[in-house]
Amino acid sequence: MMCRRTELYRELKQRITHLRHFCDTQQKHLQDLELLKCFKSEIQFELASNHFQNARSDSSLGDFVVDPNSPSSKDVVLRRKFDSGEEIAISAILGPPNYVKDLVFPRDAFVKVCVKKPALSSMLQFDCDVYEETDKGSDFDIYNAYYLRSPTCLSPSIYRGPLFRTLDDELQDALKEYLIAKGIGVSLTNFLLHYLHKREHEQYMNWLKKGEAAFVAKEGSLRESSELHS
Repeated sequence: MMCRRTELYRELKQRITHLRHFCDTQQKHLQDLELLKCFKSEIQFELASNHFQNARSDSSLGDFVVDPNSPSSKDVVLRRKFDSGEEIAISAILGPPNYVKDLVFPRDAFVKVCVKKPALSSMLQFDCDVYEETDKGSDFDIYNAYYLRSPTCLSPSIYRGPLFRTLDDELQDALKEYLIAKGIGVSLTNFLLHYLHKREHEQYMNWLKKGEAAFVAKEGSLRESSELHS
């Protein structure tokens, strides 16, 4: 009699364990289905939305070229070389979103412009903020300007000159005109904002599709497992 009770207890315990596992699996399955619906819904929303339909068409790289390594990095790098041997490198990355204004591009771009003269190790570096202007597309402000004796002299302890905002207003305007003359004009800043936002959107879409595919595969695997045990 005692042996039979023990067997019944073990069988009952196994059934309860199996039932708990089944309930946990079903609950997790329902959660996965809800997440899959969210992924599908977000993908459909993004496909139906044209976020940049009001973007200005007057955007151009000009004589700059996109560095081939840029698509796989966080920032985009543009380069230009003049017939004189002078070189310009631009590194641009999106800043945090700003939804206060109703803009096509909700993020500014943080841009570094480096100008190097031929046969010289020194270079000029400008830190700029590129932002959308509703009346003319985009514009940029310089907030730092440095003279670097060498591209390797980037230590924070090295003196880089006075703060840009303390410079004479006419000198500030002249430095901005200098960059515009080098090709950093409204057409290029329009391009940078459009390119960076579009690339970010493409990366987001790729992430959504990978998430959807993962849950679809999990759903298929769970269905096959249920059919085998049924």
